[in-house]
Amino acid sequence: MNTTESAPAQTGATTRSVSVHDLLTRKDLRLNRDASRVVTKLFVLTSRPAEEAEGAAYVVRQIQNLDAAELDAAYARVCEAFSSRHRDLDGVFARNYEAMRHRVAAGVELDRERQLLVGALFTQEIAIEGAALTNPSMVPHPDQSGLAEGELRFVMSARAVGEGHVSAVEFRTGVVTRDGEIEVDKCSPYADIGTLRETTYDRAALAVALDRPEGDEVSAYLLRRLPERFDEQDVQRLLRELPPPLRVLERMDPSIAAEVHQFLVDQYRQTFDAAGDLSERVLWPLSPADQAGLEDARFVRFTDLDGTVDYRATYTANRGHSPHTRTQLIRTPDFRTFEVTRLFGGAVGEKDMALFPRPVHGRYLAMSRWDRRHNAIAVSEDGVTWPDADASVLDVPPRIWRLLKGGNCGSPIETPAGWLVLTHGVGPMRAYSIGALLLDLDDPTRVLGVLEEPLVAVTPDERDGYVPNVVYTCGALPCGDTLVLPFGFGDMGIEFATASLPELLAAMSGRGR
Repeated sequence: MNTTESAPAQTGATTRSVSVHDLLTRKDLRLNRDASRVVTKLFVLTSRPAEEAEGAAYVVRQIQNLDAAELDAAYARVCEAFSSRHRDLDGVFARNYEAMRHRVAAGVELDRERQLLVGALFTQEIAIEGAALTNPSMVPHPDQSGLAEGELRFVMSARAVGEGHVSAVEFRTGVVTRDGEIEVDKCSPYADIGTLRETTYDRAALAVALDRPEGDEVSAYLLRRLPERFDEQDVQRLLRELPPPLRVLERMDPSIAAEVHQFLVDQYRQTFDAAGDLSERVLWPLSPADQAGLEDARFVRFTDLDGTVDYRATYTANRGHSPHTRTQLIRTPDFRTFEVTRLFGGAVGEKDMALFPRPVHGRYLAMSRWDRRHNAIAVSEDGVTWPDADASVLDVPPRIWRLLKGGNCGSPIETPAGWLVLTHGVGPMRAYSIGALLLDLDDPTRVLGVLEEPLVAVTPDERDGYVPNVVYTCGALPCGDTLVLPFGFGDMGIEFATASLPELLAAMSGRGR
Protein backbone atom coordinates (compact mmCIF):
# COMPACT_ATOMS: atom_id res chain seq x y z
CA MET A 1 0.00 0.00 0.00
CA ASN A 2 1.29 3.44 -0.87
CA THR A 3 1.03 5.87 2.02
CA THR A 4 1.90 9.52 2.32
CA GLU A 5 3.05 10.98 5.60
CA SER A 6 1.31 14.23 6.63
CA ALA A 7 2.11 16.75 9.32
CA PRO A 8 1.11 15.55 12.79
CA ALA A 9 -1.73 17.27 14.61
CA GLN A 10 -0.91 19.54 17.53
CA THR A 11 -2.01 16.76 19.87
CA GLY A 12 0.77 14.56 18.55
CA ALA A 13 -1.66 12.53 16.42
CA THR A 14 -0.30 10.96 13.26
CA THR A 15 -2.39 11.05 10.09
CA ARG A 16 -1.83 8.68 7.22
CA SER A 17 -3.08 8.76 3.66
CA VAL A 18 -4.74 5.39 3.07
CA SER A 19 -6.68 3.94 0.20
CA VAL A 20 -10.27 2.96 0.95
CA HIS A 21 -9.90 -0.09 -1.26
CA ASP A 22 -6.84 -1.28 0.65
CA LEU A 23 -8.62 -1.38 4.02
CA LEU A 24 -12.25 -2.11 3.23
CA THR A 25 -13.96 -5.18 1.78
CA ARG A 26 -17.54 -4.53 0.74
CA LYS A 27 -19.88 -7.51 0.97
CA ASP A 28 -22.44 -8.55 -1.61
CA LEU A 29 -25.24 -8.17 0.93
CA ARG A 30 -27.89 -5.50 1.03
CA LEU A 31 -31.00 -5.08 3.21
CA ASN A 32 -33.69 -2.93 1.61
CA ARG A 33 -36.78 -1.38 3.13
CA ASP A 34 -39.87 -3.56 3.13
CA ALA A 35 -43.13 -1.63 2.93
CA SER A 36 -45.09 -4.76 3.89
CA ARG A 37 -43.71 -4.64 7.45
CA VAL A 38 -46.48 -3.03 9.47
CA VAL A 39 -47.47 -2.54 13.08
CA THR A 40 -50.94 -1.86 14.45
CA LYS A 41 -51.99 1.17 16.45
CA LEU A 42 -55.21 2.44 17.95
CA PHE A 43 -56.98 4.58 15.36
CA VAL A 44 -58.70 7.62 16.82
CA LEU A 45 -60.95 9.88 14.76
CA THR A 46 -59.26 13.27 14.30
CA SER A 47 -62.15 15.68 13.79
CA ARG A 48 -63.10 18.35 16.33
CA PRO A 49 -63.57 16.89 19.84
CA ALA A 50 -67.38 17.10 19.92
CA GLU A 51 -67.68 15.56 16.46
CA GLU A 52 -65.08 12.94 17.33
CA ALA A 53 -66.99 11.83 20.40
CA GLU A 54 -70.22 11.53 18.46
CA GLY A 55 -68.42 9.84 15.56
CA ALA A 56 -66.94 7.13 17.78
CA ALA A 57 -70.26 6.52 19.53
CA TYR A 58 -71.99 6.39 16.13
CA VAL A 59 -69.58 3.68 14.93
CA VAL A 60 -70.27 1.58 18.02
CA ARG A 61 -74.06 1.96 17.64
CA GLN A 62 -73.93 0.78 14.04
CA ILE A 63 -72.06 -2.38 15.01
CA GLN A 64 -74.44 -2.93 17.92
CA ASN A 65 -77.40 -2.90 15.51
CA LEU A 66 -75.75 -5.00 12.77
CA ASP A 67 -77.62 -8.23 11.97
CA ALA A 68 -75.75 -11.48 12.59
CA ALA A 69 -75.20 -12.43 8.93
CA GLU A 70 -73.74 -9.06 8.00
CA LEU A 71 -71.62 -9.10 11.16
CA ASP A 72 -70.17 -12.53 10.32
CA ALA A 73 -69.43 -11.53 6.74
CA ALA A 74 -67.80 -8.22 7.70
CA TYR A 75 -65.51 -9.77 10.30
CA ALA A 76 -64.60 -12.65 7.98
CA ARG A 77 -63.51 -10.14 5.32
CA VAL A 78 -61.28 -8.34 7.84
CA CYS A 79 -59.65 -11.57 8.99
CA GLU A 80 -59.11 -12.80 5.44
CA ALA A 81 -57.42 -9.54 4.44
CA PHE A 82 -55.23 -8.97 7.49
CA SER A 83 -54.71 -12.09 9.63
CA SER A 84 -51.59 -13.16 7.70
CA ARG A 85 -49.97 -9.80 8.46
CA HIS A 86 -50.16 -10.05 12.26
CA ARG A 87 -49.37 -12.75 14.79
CA ASP A 88 -52.49 -12.25 16.96
CA LEU A 89 -55.05 -10.10 15.17
CA ASP A 90 -57.92 -11.03 17.48
CA GLY A 91 -55.77 -9.95 20.44
CA VAL A 92 -55.08 -6.59 18.79
CA PHE A 93 -58.78 -6.00 18.17
CA ALA A 94 -59.70 -7.06 21.70
CA ARG A 95 -57.21 -4.61 23.23
CA ASN A 96 -58.40 -1.75 21.03
CA TYR A 97 -62.01 -2.51 21.88
CA GLU A 98 -61.16 -2.26 25.57
CA ALA A 99 -59.57 1.13 24.84
CA MET A 100 -62.84 2.29 23.22
CA ARG A 101 -65.32 0.46 25.47
CA HIS A 102 -66.35 3.77 27.04
CA ARG A 103 -68.10 4.63 23.73
CA VAL A 104 -70.58 1.79 24.29
CA ALA A 105 -73.84 3.04 25.76
CA ALA A 106 -74.36 2.42 29.47
CA GLY A 107 -76.02 -0.90 30.18
CA VAL A 108 -75.15 -2.37 26.74
CA GLU A 109 -72.93 -5.45 26.47
CA LEU A 110 -71.67 -6.42 23.02
CA ASP A 111 -71.03 -10.03 22.13
CA ARG A 112 -67.49 -11.18 21.39
CA GLU A 113 -67.64 -10.82 17.60
CA ARG A 114 -69.14 -7.33 17.79
CA GLN A 115 -66.40 -6.32 20.21
CA LEU A 116 -63.73 -7.54 17.79
CA LEU A 117 -65.30 -5.72 14.85
CA VAL A 118 -65.45 -2.51 16.87
CA GLY A 119 -61.80 -3.07 17.72
CA ALA A 120 -61.02 -3.54 14.02
CA LEU A 121 -62.71 -0.25 13.16
CA PHE A 122 -60.47 1.53 15.67
CA THR A 123 -57.26 -0.14 14.45
CA GLN A 124 -54.84 1.06 11.80
CA GLU A 125 -51.66 -0.24 10.22
CA ILE A 126 -48.43 1.79 10.03
CA ALA A 127 -45.76 0.80 7.48
CA ILE A 128 -42.68 1.19 9.64
CA GLU A 129 -40.22 0.85 6.72
CA GLY A 130 -42.34 2.60 4.12
CA ALA A 131 -39.67 5.24 3.50
CA ALA A 132 -36.35 3.81 4.67
CA LEU A 133 -34.36 1.23 6.61
CA THR A 134 -30.95 2.61 7.51
CA ASN A 135 -28.34 3.70 10.10
CA PRO A 136 -27.55 0.35 11.78
CA SER A 137 -25.55 -0.46 14.89
CA MET A 138 -24.25 -3.93 15.76
CA VAL A 139 -23.49 -5.58 19.13
CA PRO A 140 -22.81 -9.14 20.33
CA HIS A 141 -26.01 -11.11 20.88
CA PRO A 142 -26.71 -12.04 24.54
CA ASP A 143 -26.92 -15.71 23.44
CA GLN A 144 -23.71 -17.09 21.94
CA SER A 145 -24.61 -20.77 22.35
CA GLY A 146 -24.47 -23.31 19.56
CA LEU A 147 -21.83 -21.56 17.46
CA ALA A 148 -18.70 -22.97 15.89
CA GLU A 149 -15.31 -21.74 17.09
CA GLY A 150 -14.56 -18.27 15.75
CA GLU A 151 -18.20 -17.40 15.03
CA LEU A 152 -20.10 -14.52 16.64
CA ARG A 153 -23.86 -14.03 16.83
CA PHE A 154 -24.96 -10.40 16.65
CA VAL A 155 -27.94 -8.12 17.18
CA MET A 156 -28.23 -5.26 14.73
CA SER A 157 -30.48 -2.29 15.34
CA ALA A 158 -31.68 -0.14 12.46
CA ARG A 159 -33.62 3.07 11.97
CA ALA A 160 -36.91 2.38 10.19
CA VAL A 161 -38.64 5.42 8.69
CA GLY A 162 -42.31 5.23 7.85
CA GLU A 163 -45.45 7.26 7.39
CA GLY A 164 -45.02 10.95 8.24
CA HIS A 165 -41.22 10.47 8.40
CA VAL A 166 -41.65 8.96 11.87
CA SER A 167 -38.66 6.82 12.88
CA ALA A 168 -38.63 3.64 14.95
CA VAL A 169 -35.92 1.19 16.01
CA GLU A 170 -35.97 -2.31 14.54
CA PHE A 171 -33.70 -5.31 15.09
CA ARG A 172 -32.12 -8.04 13.01
CA THR A 173 -29.96 -10.96 14.11
CA GLY A 174 -27.26 -12.96 12.38
CA VAL A 175 -23.83 -14.55 12.59
CA VAL A 176 -20.34 -13.47 11.59
CA THR A 177 -18.58 -16.61 10.39
CA ARG A 178 -14.97 -17.53 11.19
CA ASP A 179 -13.91 -16.35 7.71
CA GLY A 180 -15.53 -12.95 8.15
CA GLU A 181 -18.71 -13.54 6.16
CA ILE A 182 -21.97 -12.02 7.41
CA GLU A 183 -25.16 -14.07 7.54
CA VAL A 184 -28.35 -12.19 8.43
CA ASP A 185 -31.24 -14.29 9.74
CA LYS A 186 -34.54 -14.26 7.90
CA CYS A 187 -36.76 -11.51 9.27
CA SER A 188 -40.13 -12.41 10.80
CA PRO A 189 -43.14 -11.36 8.70
CA TYR A 190 -44.67 -9.85 11.84
CA ALA A 191 -43.88 -6.66 13.73
CA ASP A 192 -45.04 -5.47 17.13
CA ILE A 193 -44.62 -2.30 19.21
CA GLY A 194 -44.89 -4.17 22.50
CA THR A 195 -46.60 -2.99 25.65
CA LEU A 196 -46.12 0.20 27.65
CA ARG A 197 -45.49 -0.70 31.30
CA GLU A 198 -45.17 1.19 34.55
CA THR A 199 -41.60 2.04 35.43
CA THR A 200 -39.64 3.57 38.29
CA TYR A 201 -37.77 6.85 38.34
CA ASP A 202 -34.60 8.23 39.85
CA ARG A 203 -34.99 10.98 42.46
CA ALA A 204 -31.61 12.56 41.63
CA ALA A 205 -32.61 12.77 37.97
CA LEU A 206 -35.89 14.45 38.93
CA ALA A 207 -33.94 17.04 40.93
CA VAL A 208 -31.85 17.83 37.86
CA ALA A 209 -34.93 17.98 35.64
CA LEU A 210 -36.77 20.39 37.94
CA ASP A 211 -33.69 22.63 38.36
CA ARG A 212 -35.59 24.97 40.66
CA PRO A 213 -34.17 27.34 43.27
CA GLU A 214 -33.90 26.07 46.82
CA GLY A 215 -36.70 28.44 47.83
CA ASP A 216 -39.25 26.40 45.88
CA GLU A 217 -40.89 24.63 48.78
CA VAL A 218 -43.19 22.35 46.79
CA SER A 219 -40.40 20.72 44.77
CA ALA A 220 -38.22 20.61 47.90
CA TYR A 221 -41.04 18.80 49.72
CA LEU A 222 -41.33 16.22 46.94
CA LEU A 223 -37.58 15.62 46.66
CA ARG A 224 -37.21 15.26 50.43
CA ARG A 225 -39.97 12.65 50.72
CA LEU A 226 -39.65 10.63 47.54
CA PRO A 227 -37.61 7.41 47.84
CA GLU A 228 -34.42 7.11 45.80
CA ARG A 229 -36.38 5.05 43.27
CA PHE A 230 -40.04 6.00 43.00
CA ASP A 231 -43.07 5.44 40.82
CA GLU A 232 -45.90 7.64 39.61
CA GLN A 233 -48.13 6.60 42.49
CA ASP A 234 -45.54 7.95 44.97
CA VAL A 235 -45.71 11.36 43.30
CA GLN A 236 -49.50 11.46 43.21
CA ARG A 237 -49.71 10.44 46.87
CA LEU A 238 -47.30 13.18 47.97
CA LEU A 239 -49.14 15.83 45.93
CA ARG A 240 -52.41 14.79 47.61
CA GLU A 241 -50.70 14.95 51.02
CA LEU A 242 -49.24 18.44 50.57
CA PRO A 243 -49.74 20.50 53.74
CA PRO A 244 -52.45 23.14 53.15
CA PRO A 245 -50.01 26.09 52.88
CA LEU A 246 -47.94 24.22 50.28
CA ARG A 247 -51.10 23.19 48.45
CA VAL A 248 -51.85 26.88 48.01
CA LEU A 249 -48.37 27.42 46.55
CA GLU A 250 -48.85 24.49 44.18
CA ARG A 251 -52.21 25.85 43.01
CA MET A 252 -50.67 29.28 42.45
CA ASP A 253 -47.84 27.78 40.39
CA PRO A 254 -49.19 24.72 38.53
CA SER A 255 -46.00 24.60 36.44
CA ILE A 256 -44.39 22.59 39.26
CA ALA A 257 -46.79 19.68 38.84
CA ALA A 258 -46.57 20.08 35.05
CA GLU A 259 -42.77 19.76 35.12
CA VAL A 260 -42.97 16.66 37.30
CA HIS A 261 -45.56 15.18 34.94
CA GLN A 262 -43.34 15.93 31.93
CA PHE A 263 -40.44 14.14 33.63
CA LEU A 264 -42.64 11.09 34.20
CA VAL A 265 -44.17 10.79 30.73
CA ASP A 266 -40.85 11.25 28.91
CA GLN A 267 -39.55 8.03 30.50
CA TYR A 268 -41.09 4.63 30.08
CA ARG A 269 -40.67 0.86 29.95
CA GLN A 270 -41.54 -1.10 26.80
CA THR A 271 -41.83 -4.89 26.96
CA PHE A 272 -42.32 -7.65 24.39
CA ASP A 273 -43.63 -11.20 24.37
CA ALA A 274 -40.76 -13.62 24.93
CA ALA A 275 -42.23 -15.98 22.32
CA GLY A 276 -41.84 -13.47 19.49
CA ASP A 277 -38.70 -13.32 17.36
CA LEU A 278 -36.31 -10.45 18.10
CA SER A 279 -36.86 -9.10 14.58
CA GLU A 280 -40.53 -8.55 15.45
CA ARG A 281 -39.76 -6.04 18.21
CA VAL A 282 -40.11 -2.39 17.27
CA LEU A 283 -39.25 0.51 19.55
CA TRP A 284 -42.00 2.93 18.64
CA PRO A 285 -42.46 6.53 19.92
CA LEU A 286 -44.29 6.32 23.25
CA SER A 287 -43.63 9.71 24.85
CA PRO A 288 -43.94 13.42 23.97
CA ALA A 289 -40.14 13.64 23.81
CA ASP A 290 -39.89 11.22 20.87
CA GLN A 291 -43.36 11.49 19.33
CA ALA A 292 -41.85 12.31 15.90
CA GLY A 293 -39.39 9.45 16.08
CA LEU A 294 -36.54 7.53 17.69
CA GLU A 295 -33.56 8.21 15.45
CA ASP A 296 -30.04 6.79 15.07
CA ALA A 297 -29.80 4.53 18.13
CA ARG A 298 -26.16 3.76 18.96
CA PHE A 299 -26.21 0.45 20.87
CA VAL A 300 -23.27 -0.81 22.91
CA ARG A 301 -22.67 -3.77 25.21
CA PHE A 302 -21.93 -1.95 28.47
CA THR A 303 -20.02 -3.15 31.54
CA ASP A 304 -20.74 -0.97 34.59
CA LEU A 305 -18.56 -0.16 37.59
CA ASP A 306 -19.92 -3.11 39.58
CA GLY A 307 -19.31 -5.53 36.71
CA THR A 308 -22.94 -5.88 35.61
CA VAL A 309 -23.49 -6.06 31.87
CA ASP A 310 -26.41 -4.73 29.86
CA TYR A 311 -27.03 -3.07 26.52
CA ARG A 312 -27.38 0.69 26.23
CA ALA A 313 -28.11 3.06 23.40
CA THR A 314 -28.18 6.79 23.09
CA TYR A 315 -30.68 7.95 20.50
CA THR A 316 -32.06 11.17 19.07
CA ALA A 317 -35.53 11.79 20.43
CA ASN A 318 -37.43 13.88 17.88
CA ARG A 319 -40.16 15.93 19.51
CA GLY A 320 -41.43 17.30 16.20
CA HIS A 321 -41.56 20.90 17.42
CA SER A 322 -39.10 23.35 18.93
CA PRO A 323 -36.87 22.33 20.58
CA HIS A 324 -36.96 19.52 18.04
CA THR A 325 -34.46 16.98 19.31
CA ARG A 326 -32.53 15.84 22.35
CA THR A 327 -30.49 12.79 23.26
CA GLN A 328 -32.08 10.09 25.44
CA LEU A 329 -30.98 6.70 26.75
CA ILE A 330 -32.28 3.16 26.15
CA ARG A 331 -31.26 0.33 28.47
CA THR A 332 -32.05 -3.37 28.11
CA PRO A 333 -30.64 -6.53 29.69
CA ASP A 334 -32.13 -8.90 27.10
CA PHE A 335 -33.67 -7.01 24.14
CA ARG A 336 -37.09 -7.87 25.51
CA THR A 337 -37.55 -5.17 28.17
CA PHE A 338 -36.42 -1.64 27.31
CA GLU A 339 -36.16 1.31 29.70
CA VAL A 340 -36.13 4.79 28.16
CA THR A 341 -34.78 7.59 30.35
CA ARG A 342 -33.65 11.19 30.04
CA LEU A 343 -30.09 12.51 30.04
CA PHE A 344 -29.08 15.94 31.31
CA GLY A 345 -26.31 18.45 30.90
CA GLY A 346 -24.90 20.68 28.20
CA ALA A 347 -22.55 18.01 26.83
CA VAL A 348 -25.46 15.73 25.91
CA GLY A 349 -26.36 17.81 22.88
CA GLU A 350 -29.26 17.44 20.51
CA LYS A 351 -27.88 14.32 18.80
CA ASP A 352 -24.71 12.36 18.00
CA MET A 353 -23.81 11.03 21.44
CA ALA A 354 -22.28 7.55 21.90
CA LEU A 355 -21.30 5.87 25.17
CA PHE A 356 -17.93 4.28 25.83
CA PRO A 357 -18.48 0.56 26.60
CA ARG A 358 -17.21 0.90 30.17
CA PRO A 359 -16.24 3.61 32.67
CA VAL A 360 -12.67 4.92 32.50
CA HIS A 361 -10.99 5.75 35.82
CA GLY A 362 -14.37 5.41 37.55
CA ARG A 363 -16.14 7.94 35.35
CA TYR A 364 -18.60 7.47 32.50
CA LEU A 365 -17.42 8.74 29.12
CA ALA A 366 -19.18 9.41 25.84
CA MET A 367 -18.46 10.75 22.42
CA SER A 368 -20.37 13.99 22.02
CA ARG A 369 -20.98 16.68 19.42
CA TRP A 370 -22.47 19.19 21.80
CA ASP A 371 -21.12 22.18 19.82
CA ARG A 372 -22.79 20.78 16.64
CA ARG A 373 -19.49 20.63 14.76
CA HIS A 374 -16.65 18.80 16.53
CA ASN A 375 -16.17 15.44 18.18
CA ALA A 376 -15.63 15.76 21.92
CA ILE A 377 -15.29 13.57 25.00
CA ALA A 378 -18.09 14.09 27.54
CA VAL A 379 -17.69 13.05 31.19
CA SER A 380 -20.28 12.06 33.78
CA GLU A 381 -20.07 10.93 37.38
CA ASP A 382 -23.36 9.04 37.27
CA GLY A 383 -24.09 8.35 33.59
CA VAL A 384 -27.09 10.71 33.73
CA THR A 385 -25.74 14.26 33.93
CA TRP A 386 -23.06 15.33 31.44
CA PRO A 387 -21.82 18.90 32.10
CA ASP A 388 -20.43 20.77 29.11
CA ALA A 389 -17.75 22.24 31.38
CA ASP A 390 -16.15 18.78 31.53
CA ALA A 391 -16.31 18.11 27.76
CA SER A 392 -13.05 18.14 25.78
CA VAL A 393 -13.08 18.84 22.05
CA LEU A 394 -10.74 16.48 20.19
CA ASP A 395 -7.95 18.14 18.26
CA VAL A 396 -8.26 16.71 14.75
CA PRO A 397 -6.82 18.41 11.64
CA PRO A 398 -9.52 19.73 9.28
CA ARG A 399 -10.04 18.00 5.95
CA ILE A 400 -12.34 18.97 3.09
CA TRP A 401 -14.41 15.76 3.26
CA ARG A 402 -15.40 16.51 6.87
CA LEU A 403 -15.18 20.29 6.86
CA LEU A 404 -18.87 21.16 7.05
CA LYS A 405 -19.76 18.89 9.97
CA GLY A 406 -18.42 15.92 11.84
CA GLY A 407 -19.51 13.49 14.50
CA ASN A 408 -19.19 9.93 15.73
CA CYS A 409 -20.52 6.78 14.11
CA GLY A 410 -21.17 4.79 17.26
CA SER A 411 -19.53 3.81 20.51
CA PRO A 412 -15.73 3.58 20.74
CA ILE A 413 -14.28 0.09 20.33
CA GLU A 414 -11.60 -0.95 22.82
CA THR A 415 -8.46 -2.40 21.21
CA PRO A 416 -4.92 -2.96 22.55
CA ALA A 417 -3.76 0.03 20.49
CA GLY A 418 -6.42 2.42 21.79
CA TRP A 419 -10.07 3.36 21.46
CA LEU A 420 -11.14 3.02 17.84
CA VAL A 421 -13.81 5.59 17.00
CA LEU A 422 -15.62 5.58 13.68
CA THR A 423 -16.61 9.08 12.65
CA HIS A 424 -18.71 10.75 10.01
CA GLY A 425 -17.92 13.85 8.05
CA VAL A 426 -19.83 16.07 5.66
CA GLY A 427 -18.11 17.72 2.72
CA PRO A 428 -18.90 19.19 -0.72
CA MET A 429 -22.44 18.57 -2.02
CA ARG A 430 -23.42 17.55 1.51
CA ALA A 431 -21.79 14.18 0.87
CA TYR A 432 -21.28 12.00 3.95
CA SER A 433 -18.24 9.80 4.55
CA ILE A 434 -17.11 7.49 7.36
CA GLY A 435 -13.66 8.00 8.87
CA ALA A 436 -11.83 6.85 11.99
CA LEU A 437 -9.91 8.13 15.02
CA LEU A 438 -7.64 6.33 17.46
CA LEU A 439 -7.74 7.59 21.06
CA ASP A 440 -5.48 6.81 23.99
CA LEU A 441 -6.87 4.05 26.25
CA ASP A 442 -5.88 5.79 29.45
CA ASP A 443 -6.67 9.35 28.33
CA PRO A 444 -9.24 9.30 25.51
CA THR A 445 -8.97 13.06 25.06
CA ARG A 446 -5.56 12.37 23.48
CA VAL A 447 -5.76 11.58 19.76
CA LEU A 448 -3.20 9.00 18.64
CA GLY A 449 -4.15 8.77 14.98
CA VAL A 450 -6.57 9.86 12.30
CA LEU A 451 -7.39 8.39 8.91
CA GLU A 452 -6.43 10.96 6.31
CA GLU A 453 -9.10 9.78 3.87
CA PRO A 454 -12.54 8.26 4.41
CA LEU A 455 -12.82 4.58 5.24
CA VAL A 456 -16.22 4.53 3.49
CA ALA A 457 -17.31 7.00 0.81
CA VAL A 458 -20.39 6.97 -1.39
CA THR A 459 -20.09 4.82 -4.49
CA PRO A 460 -22.08 5.57 -7.66
CA ASP A 461 -24.72 2.92 -6.93
CA GLU A 462 -25.20 4.33 -3.41
CA ARG A 463 -25.50 7.97 -4.45
CA ASP A 464 -29.25 8.07 -5.06
CA GLY A 465 -31.80 7.52 -2.34
CA TYR A 466 -34.30 9.04 0.05
CA VAL A 467 -31.44 11.31 1.15
CA PRO A 468 -28.74 11.24 -1.56
CA ASN A 469 -24.96 11.09 -0.99
CA VAL A 470 -25.14 9.59 2.51
CA VAL A 471 -23.28 6.65 4.05
CA TYR A 472 -23.73 6.37 7.80
CA THR A 473 -23.35 3.84 10.59
CA CYS A 474 -24.31 3.91 14.26
CA GLY A 475 -21.93 1.19 15.40
CA ALA A 476 -19.50 -1.45 14.12
CA LEU A 477 -18.66 -4.82 15.69
CA PRO A 478 -15.19 -6.33 16.28
CA CYS A 479 -15.00 -10.08 15.66
CA GLY A 480 -11.48 -11.33 16.36
CA ASP A 481 -9.19 -9.44 13.98
CA THR A 482 -12.10 -8.37 11.78
CA LEU A 483 -14.14 -5.20 12.05
CA VAL A 484 -17.69 -5.73 10.77
CA LEU A 485 -19.17 -2.48 9.53
CA PRO A 486 -22.87 -2.21 8.68
CA PHE A 487 -23.85 1.12 7.15
CA GLY A 488 -26.86 2.84 5.69
CA PHE A 489 -26.77 4.27 2.19
CA GLY A 490 -28.95 7.08 0.88
CA ASP A 491 -31.24 6.60 3.89
CA MET A 492 -32.68 3.72 1.85
CA GLY A 493 -31.09 0.45 2.91
CA ILE A 494 -28.19 -1.22 4.71
CA GLU A 495 -24.95 -2.62 3.31
CA PHE A 496 -22.02 -4.38 4.98
CA ALA A 497 -18.24 -4.24 4.82
CA THR A 498 -15.31 -5.66 6.77
CA ALA A 499 -11.82 -4.43 7.52
CA SER A 500 -8.76 -5.96 9.13
CA LEU A 501 -8.49 -4.44 12.60
CA PRO A 502 -4.69 -4.76 12.79
CA GLU A 503 -4.29 -3.09 9.40
CA LEU A 504 -6.74 -0.30 10.24
CA LEU A 505 -5.05 0.39 13.57
CA ALA A 506 -1.60 0.32 11.96
CA ALA A 507 -2.72 2.78 9.31
CA MET A 508 -3.84 5.24 12.00
CA SER A 509 -0.84 4.76 14.27
CA GLY A 510 1.57 5.46 11.43
CA ARG A 511 3.25 2.04 11.50
CA GLY A 512 1.96 1.08 8.07
CA ARG A 513 1.72 -2.56 7.04
